[in-house]
Amino acid sequence: MKETMKIAAIIPARYHSTRFIGKPLVLIAGKPMIERVYCQAARCEKFSDVIVATDDRRIADVVEGFGGHAVMTSPHHGSGTERLWEVLEHRDFDAAVNIQGDEPIISEKLLRELVERLETGRHEVVTAYHYNNSYEDYLSRHVVKVVIAANSRALYFSRSPIPFVEEKDFPGFFHHIGIYGYLKGAVETFIKLPKSPLEKTEKLEQLRFLENGIPIDVMQSKYRGLGVDVPGDVQRIEKMLLEKEENKNHE
Repeated sequence: MKETMKIAAIIPARYHSTRFIGKPLVLIAGKPMIERVYCQAARCEKFSDVIVATDDRRIADVVEGFGGHAVMTSPHHGSGTERLWEVLEHRDFDAAVNIQGDEPIISEKLLRELVERLETGRHEVVTAYHYNNSYEDYLSRHVVKVVIAANSRALYFSRSPIPFVEEKDFPGFFHHIGIYGYLKGAVETFIKLPKSPLEKTEKLEQLRFLENGIPIDVMQSKYRGLGVDVPGDVQRIEKMLLEKEENKNHE
């Protein structure tokens, strides 16, 4: 299975983002963000194909313009997973990694490790976390936490501070990184299932897997999940890219 598994990198990309219209096309240090995400995925060199799944011709044109592979999908999907499934359903991939289209410095190492977990065939769903020692992040509803069992499987994901710890005893927490690797059958099962009660409550679609008994394997990463949510984040990412380039030049 390891040698023959075909795994796609699929990047769902919507034009009409609620907080940042046209976000995939914003320029990050002179290049459209979707191009930077695509190139990071391509550098992994373990994917059979890298595909941008979009609902907007403007995004598809930019992707095709830099030599990438874009697939037009329905504008009516409620989530990136639904958009991913439209691409995956009629293609002969065994698995896919769902890469967010707003993470222009996504870690190649993390992508490689996710693929290697999928290649074993032992995990239906794989995701990641990083260790975060910010108590402010721990309390924030915008930061998703994950609690993990001894066998590296997720017990629960929440926007609430879990497990509960008072600040004086706070050791840090497991900050979920929103990237997923799936075997194809797991995505098909997910799409057929109704939204689960906890998924609706927390507004976290991965809880649909857990509520229906589908385990999620969670691996640790040093990558912190640095995305562009609002226009103000662009400058922060550009600064990080500049620092990265400078460090390379001094090596």
